[in-house]
Parts: sequence; structure tokens; C-alpha cells
Amino acid sequence: MRICVLASGSKGNSTFIETTRGTKILIDAGLSKSELEQRLSKIEVMPTDIDAILVTHEHSDHTKGILQFSKKYGTKIYVHQKNWNTILNKVGEIPLSSQVEFGDKMFAINDLAIQSFQLDHDSNHCVGFSIYENNKKFCTATDLGHTTPTILNELKTSDFVLLESNHDVIKLKNNQNYPAKLKNRIMSQHGHLSNEQTAEAIFELLGNTPRGVILAHLSEQNNSPEIAIQTIKQTLISRGANVEKEIRIDVASQEHLSNIYRIKD
Repeated sequence: MRICVLASGSKGNSTFIETTRGTKILIDAGLSKSELEQRLSKIEVMPTDIDAILVTHEHSDHTKGILQFSKKYGTKIYVHQKNWNTILNKVGEIPLSSQVEFGDKMFAINDLAIQSFQLDHDSNHCVGFSIYENNKKFCTATDLGHTTPTILNELKTSDFVLLESNHDVIKLKNNQNYPAKLKNRIMSQHGHLSNEQTAEAIFELLGNTPRGVILAHLSEQNNSPEIAIQTIKQTLISRGANVEKEIRIDVASQEHLSNIYRIKD
């Protein structure tokens, strides 16, 4: 399985996944059609080769490009059954031939098996995804205000994880550009994970399956890659973890493609 985060942050999110047999999907398409085309070209992927776009929730930083992309390329758009009306009201009339509904049961796209799980976020119905190719598993959990045992169990059995690390609490509280209502929303149970919360979640993963974690959805105003990694590593080390040996931690970018990660048998 090959994975590349095309973009991650408040301005747009999209993650590319490819199987050994050549199935290609995107999780979210929160960039414009032209930007998606450009970023896919950098990893030598044609837009026409994308078999499906899986949508986590309706916010524009996850859905901006799905309408125009699906209209131009006929790409199948997979949305949870509880979310279709919200998505259509948000982005417009996606061609009926492109609309695919999924529920809480596992479903398949070619040689991929996919299981969604609910995330607590201030949207109509936000989900994460566990993506399986044979015995390989990649898990995404972004846009969530807190973790649950169900979410942690999904992460623990993954080879690689894309996990939100949105903000530094002190930096957010001191940000004079953000009104109190917005700060409270972000820090609520329905908002976004802080670096400290993400560190606690990663600590729960140690000793389980994950080989690495990609930190995602970092706030440009209330966080930085350096702060996120330092906070998480310091927390893990204070708990007695040998970070360099136990787990790889990388950061996804808003402006640039991530590394290409490969999950091998």
C-alpha cells in the first residue's frame, strides 16, 4: 500500500492511497479541482485513475473539490448514509451516477476493504476510515474533539495512522485573533485534538501494531510542526518511551506533499 498526504490543514485536506494491484482512492478532496490535479501529477497519478473519493464530513476544507472533480472525471463519491443530504446542500448536485452510499458495515472498493467509524466533531456526521489491503491497514482520524476506546482500538491495529494534532493549547488561548467562542469550540469535545491530546493517544498505541503516525490538520495560527513534534515526543519520553525505536512521527503539510509511505507485508 502506498500513501501520500496531498494536503492537510484548515485550507484543505486530501490523502491519496494506492494498492499493490493499482486501486487508487482519495480520502477527502478539500482542494480545488486544479490543485488536486497538480498535486496528483507530482506523484505521477492521472485524475482519471482515481477510483473513488471517500468523504469524512461536509466541511469545505474536506469537500471543496469533489463536485468539479466528479463532474469532469466521473469519479465515484462515497459518503456515509447519514451525510448525503448535508453534502449535497453544501457542495451542489453531484451527478447521481457518481453518488455511492455506505453505512456502518465494512464495504469494498476493488481490492480494498474499508470500515468507517464515527468521530466526535461539530459536523453532521464525521467519520474516520480504516483501509485494508489484505493484512495491511491504514487508519485516518482527523477532525475530532476527543478519542474514544473504539477509535483507539482502530488505531492500535493499524500499520500506519494519520491522526489530527491541531493546536497548542497555550498558543490558541493567547491568540488575540480568535474570539472566545471559536477558541471554546476548537477545545471542546466536538472540536479538534490538541498536541497534548494527540500525545496521549499515541502513547496508547505504543507496543501495538502502528509503525508510524502522520500528524495532520495542524493549525497554521495555533501550532507548528516543531511545536507539535516537540510536545508529543516530550510527553512520550516523560512516560518512559523510547520514541526513536518505538514509533515514527512525521507531520503532514498544508502547502506540500508528504513523504510517500509504503506499508509492506
